[in-house]
Amino acid sequence: MIYTVFSIYPLLDTIRYSFYVQDEKGVAHFAGLANFAALLGDPAWSGQFRNALLNNLVFFAIHVTVQNIIGIALAAMLSLPRLAGRNVYRTLIFLPTMLSVVIIGFIWQLILNPLWGVSEGFLRAIGLPQLFAPWLGQESTALVTVSLMSIWQFVGIPMMLIYAALLNIPEDLVDAATVDGASHLHVFWYVKLPLILPMIGLVAILTFVANFNAFDLIYAVKGALAGPNFSTDILGTFFYRTFFGYQLQVGNPTMGAAVATMMFIIILIGVMLYLLGVQRRMQRYAL
Repeated sequence: MIYTVFSIYPLLDTIRYSFYVQDEKGVAHFAGLANFAALLGDPAWSGQFRNALLNNLVFFAIHVTVQNIIGIALAAMLSLPRLAGRNVYRTLIFLPTMLSVVIIGFIWQLILNPLWGVSEGFLRAIGLPQLFAPWLGQESTALVTVSLMSIWQFVGIPMMLIYAALLNIPEDLVDAATVDGASHLHVFWYVKLPLILPMIGLVAILTFVANFNAFDLIYAVKGALAGPNFSTDILGTFFYRTFFGYQLQVGNPTMGAAVATMMFIIILIGVMLYLLGVQRRMQRYAL
């Protein structure tokens, strides 16, 4: 009942509202697929939507590669039997996940600020001053920079999930491979990695859902306009401006509902593809 009231009903009502348009008096009238047609074909909306969608795909691609690879490497390191202080490492790596996104955004803005940030001094100290640039202020690097900030905060989640999967691997398999002369790297690559592939797939789809629902870090660092020149604009910030309005842009709740519905459809398609892929894989192994 609680789930229906706070999740199912708002979702269904958002989808219903996306089929309406408002007149000058703010009265909603049924318009069918007019909002979706405008979102995909009207130059006033389609350009912003495609830009946000493309940025969101890039945002997800960076996460699913960099974040998950780092998470796998950290989980593999923590699972080494002779690693001392693993509890301390695990806590320190997971700690940023528990911090507020606003705090994370503020800290990284201080670090990367070209006027008083410490990043320029750090690069100069290690002999690489030529690498410094106002990464958050350049269209070519802003989205990648924000993505890496997000990875730094949330890499602890895939690490913990994959680490738990590694702990569930029977010790007999690891011991047998070790007796046969396999190194830690070979044990992980040929024994552990194939057994944790289902968990890696789960981490990937959770990353997909989280990235296409993302909003708070972009808003905390770059604001609702997701600058510079909308280079960090993703579907979450595009929805915010569309629904609530921002500065000179007037809010349009019905079009905002259409954007939210499109976000739901994209996430639903991704999850369905994942479930179909896992189901086929399970059937193949069952045979």
